[in-house]
Amino acid sequence: MNIHEDDTGVPVPVPEQVSRIVSLVPSLTESVAATLPDALVGATDWCSHPADLDVTRVKGTKNPDLDTIRRLKPDVVLANAEENRASDIEALRQAGLAVWVTRIETLDEAFLSLDRMFRHACRAGRPEWLDRAREAWGEPPPVRRTAIVPIWRRPWMVVGRDTFTGDVLRRLGVANLYADHPERYPKIPLDQLVRKNPDLVVLPDEPYAFGEDDGPEAFPGLPCALVSGRYLTWYGPSLIEAPAHLRPRLEP
Repeated sequence: MNIHEDDTGVPVPVPEQVSRIVSLVPSLTESVAATLPDALVGATDWCSHPADLDVTRVKGTKNPDLDTIRRLKPDVVLANAEENRASDIEALRQAGLAVWVTRIETLDEAFLSLDRMFRHACRAGRPEWLDRAREAWGEPPPVRRTAIVPIWRRPWMVVGRDTFTGDVLRRLGVANLYADHPERYPKIPLDQLVRKNPDLVVLPDEPYAFGEDDGPEAFPGLPCALVSGRYLTWYGPSLIEAPAHLRPRLEP
């Protein structure tokens, strides 16, 4: 039995050979599918990449079907401290399943966490795409612009402190104006968002599907950037293409 601490400091016993993996996180699902496709047997309904993913669906990240997961008899279940509920993680552990929990709030943490996950939880080598992803980002430029990042409306919610999204923007020279807010995803009235007068309003297409006709009209006079939420919030193979997608859209 292979025992290592996950990102939350919990010792996780994993068999020497891992052939059945369930992922409860879209980013991790995409990562495993690109590395150990034959081992992936279950994923959430929100796991949309790769497009041809053909595994048993176990409902959502916040309401996984625990009975279905148990019936799949995975060697390890992959979860995330932010995306998955602690009660579900504990229930799976009480059922005797090994659950590896990641905690990722920065790009550097993503590179380290994914390396550890594949080596210790998946019993595989370091994926080749992980090195390509690190190379794609290089050294961060100086911060030249400010932004707010709405992730929901009715009510309006934005990216706050200690988030992967905020660090991605920082690595592209953009400062999140709510990075010092006490909450990670605070609810902020629209008039307050407008008064912040950011250089840019960044509108991702997930979790709220902002689009040309749904979002920019709320910020008259402010430049708005519509971006792929996958490139802004996912950690995995998408990190290879993320800088090329995001940089031109974040220009003034």
